[in-house]
Amino acid sequence: MTGHRAAAVVDDVLDRTIAPGYSSLGFAFRSRLWPDDDPPPDALVGATTVVTGANSGIGKAIAGSLAQLGATVVMAVRDEERGESARRELLAGQPDADLVVERCDVSGRAEVRDFVARIAARTPRIDAIVHNAGVMPPTRSQTRDGHELTLATHVLGPILMTELARPLLAAATSSRVVFMSSGGMYTQPLPRADPEYRLGRYRAATAYARTKRIQVALTPVLGERWSEDGCVVATMHPGWADTPGLAQSLPRFRTMTRAFLRNADQAADTAVWLTATSPPPPSGLFWHDRRSRPTHYRQATRFTEAQRDEVWRYCASAIGVTP
Repeated sequence: MTGHRAAAVVDDVLDRTIAPGYSSLGFAFRSRLWPDDDPPPDALVGATTVVTGANSGIGKAIAGSLAQLGATVVMAVRDEERGESARRELLAGQPDADLVVERCDVSGRAEVRDFVARIAARTPRIDAIVHNAGVMPPTRSQTRDGHELTLATHVLGPILMTELARPLLAAATSSRVVFMSSGGMYTQPLPRADPEYRLGRYRAATAYARTKRIQVALTPVLGERWSEDGCVVATMHPGWADTPGLAQSLPRFRTMTRAFLRNADQAADTAVWLTATSPPPPSGLFWHDRRSRPTHYRQATRFTEAQRDEVWRYCASAIGVTP
C-alpha cells in the first residue's frame, strides 16, 4: 500500500469513528499532508468576501484568515458593537487588514435585502460568501416572517442572500459560496414533512442538526442552480471546535471533550481553503478537512431526489424565489 493510499485509509477511519476525526487530533494528522502553499499567501488579493456571523468563534477566524490572504472582508453581524470589537481585535494582529462591519440578521428577509443592497452600492462584485451565522435557541421561536429561527438562520436567509447577490457573484471570475454545516447533521433525516419543526417536542440540538441536514441536502441543487453564474457551492463541517457558541449551547459536551476540541482557526480552515484554493473545487459537495465526505452514514437518513426537491420547493417558496 502506497503512503498516499495508507493516509487515505487512516483518514476514512478517522472520519467514520467520529471522535478522532472531528477532534484536534484528526486535524493534526490531516494537516500534515497538505501543501504549505495551498492557498498561496496572495490568493485573495483584490477579492471581496462576505462572512456572516463574523463577530466571534469560527466566523471571526474565517474573516481574519481571508483578510490575511488579501481579501476585503465584509463582516456581517447582528450586533454592530460586537462586530466592531471583533474587527479591532483582528486589526491588532493584522494592521493592514481590510475589514468592514455591516449589520445583518440573516434570519430576516428585509434585513437580508437591505444588506445586499448596501453591498451592491459598495462594490461591483462579490468573490465569495461564507454562510457561517448560526443559532441554537433553547426553545422554539419564530422570526417576524413567521419561520422557525434555526431554519431561517441556517437555510432560508443564506439562500435568499445568495439569490439577491447573484449578479455580484456572476461578476467575479470564480465565485464561491460556502455553507458552514455540522457533523451533527449525520444524526438527522431530512425533515421534509415538518421543515419548520412544528410537530413533536422541540429540542435545540435536533433543530440545529435538522437544518444542517437541509443545507447538505440542497447543496447539489444550489450548485446546479448557481452554476450558470460561474459559482462553486460547497457545504462543510468544522469538526468539534471550542467556540463561544459551543460553551453556551452545549456546556456539558464542552466539559467532556475540551482537551480534544479544535481551536477556531483549525475549525475555520476548510471554509478558508474552499474559498481560496485554485483551481476551484468541484461544486455541490460536502467537505471536512479539505476532502469531500459522504453525506450519509446511516440508511435511516437517506432520502429520494423527489423528497429533496419537496424541501427545496418549500424553501424557495418561503423566500419568494422560483424553484
